[in-house]
Amino acid sequence: MTSRFELFSSSIYGIYRDILKIQRDEMIKHNLRGSYALYLTVLHHNPEGLTATQLCEVCDKDKAAISRVISELEQKGLVTRVSIGDTFYRAKLKLTDQGRTIAERVDRAAGIAVDTATKGMSEEDRRIMYDCLGLIATNLRGICKEGIPEP
Repeated sequence: MTSRFELFSSSIYGIYRDILKIQRDEMIKHNLRGSYALYLTVLHHNPEGLTATQLCEVCDKDKAAISRVISELEQKGLVTRVSIGDTFYRAKLKLTDQGRTIAERVDRAAGIAVDTATKGMSEEDRRIMYDCLGLIATNLRGICKEGIPEP
């Protein structure tokens, strides 16, 4: 008999692996890394721009990873920093025209992928699924901070 842990872990890992493959396959069309998909779509959905700190929070990534990605996206001409006053400290990150074009394509493909992955689910099923995923993420974050509670 398969334990809940095995089922949970293998399902989550399988979903994650497939998401990474879909991102990689889509981004290779643009000569970009698969991991850029999330950053480009998040910036696309925030046309007013986000600071690096805000991008960290939304993408749930650490500052070092975001800094590397931002640097690479800037070098490729997909993202620009918009200064606030005389300084680039806490500058807003915005997509360039080229970045916006790619982000729109990636966002459209991501929407199709999610629609296809959730085919057969009702809107209520989707709402419950996202509520449950949010709860699981919150609970796992608590376990990571505090350890596994004693039974």
